[in-house]
Amino acid sequence: MSSVAKVIEITASSKKSFEDAIRTGIARAGKTVKGIKGAWVAEQKVVVAKNEVVEWRVTMKVSFVLE
Repeated sequence: MSSVAKVIEITASSKKSFEDAIRTGIARAGKTVKGIKGAWVAEQKVVVAKNEVVEWRVTMKVSFVLE
C-alpha cells in the first residue's frame, strides 16, 4: 500500500532559542495535524531590541501522511 503526504508551512517563535521555537511549533501543529513525519526549517529570524536578541522565529515546512 502506498501513502500520500501533505506539506504545510508554519511559523513559530520562542523567547529562548531556535530549538525551542521548533519544538513549540511541532507540538502546536501536532494538536490539529495527525501523523507528522518530519519538518524542514526553511527560515530562521531573530527579533532584536536594544541590541539584544529578544525572540527567535522559525518558518518550517511540516510533512504528514494523509489518512
